[in-house]
Amino acid sequence: MKLLLTNDDGIHAAGLAELWSALSEIAEVTVVAPDRERSATGHGITMDRPLRAEHLGLFDGQAWSVDGTPADCVKLAVNCLLEEKPDMVIAGINRGPNLAIDVFYSGTVSGALEGIILGFPALAVSVTEYDQPDYRYAAVFAKNLIPKVLQSHICAGTLLNVNVPSLTAREVRGVEITRLGSRKYLNSFEVRSDPRGRKYYWLGGESVDIEDEMETDVAAISKNMISITPINVDLTNYQVLKLLKEMPLDFEGER
Repeated sequence: MKLLLTNDDGIHAAGLAELWSALSEIAEVTVVAPDRERSATGHGITMDRPLRAEHLGLFDGQAWSVDGTPADCVKLAVNCLLEEKPDMVIAGINRGPNLAIDVFYSGTVSGALEGIILGFPALAVSVTEYDQPDYRYAAVFAKNLIPKVLQSHICAGTLLNVNVPSLTAREVRGVEITRLGSRKYLNSFEVRSDPRGRKYYWLGGESVDIEDEMETDVAAISKNMISITPINVDLTNYQVLKLLKEMPLDFEGER
């Protein structure tokens, strides 16, 4: 089994090292990750300058550091750096959760998303703690999950977004298969002034989860359960698509 591993916290991140350590017990793992933190870059790719990849001695010598985004890393790995195609693309372990609308901004999820765009099954893994996260159980869980997913062939064109509480195996209350929940951010920008009195804006804000929704990733994590959410790239709203097809849209008279 050959796995491609990336992240958005950078190639020197503790979560990446913990996941590589676990996965290298069951597979040949190649790491291609950003040279620095690229969190919240979404699915950005680099087109206005060349990309540079440096072969490092980390991870048994199977590692490249790329001065680009997580999506860049996966695209470059598959097309240029790997001698053989991977069986699966793995992104993580991210420091902090990737829940609800966060998946649209997440570099971690986008690394996995690039995997399925290129035709490979993919997994994004996050722990739900920013301060002193414990990655160990998330790494073990991913190691056990990956062979099952590959054997089942259920992830053609789909990534699994996995969020794991930063707890021990004994403290985690189980696994729930979920859909994306609802999360909003308050006070998104803090207005500040520089020494010359010019205003600037610092993006931040506090998240507010909608707690009354059932079977969501947000609800599962609130119960100290692991959340697994299947995600694909088709953003089509099929209900509205059907309504639009039934709507009279004859504009002959406007010509």
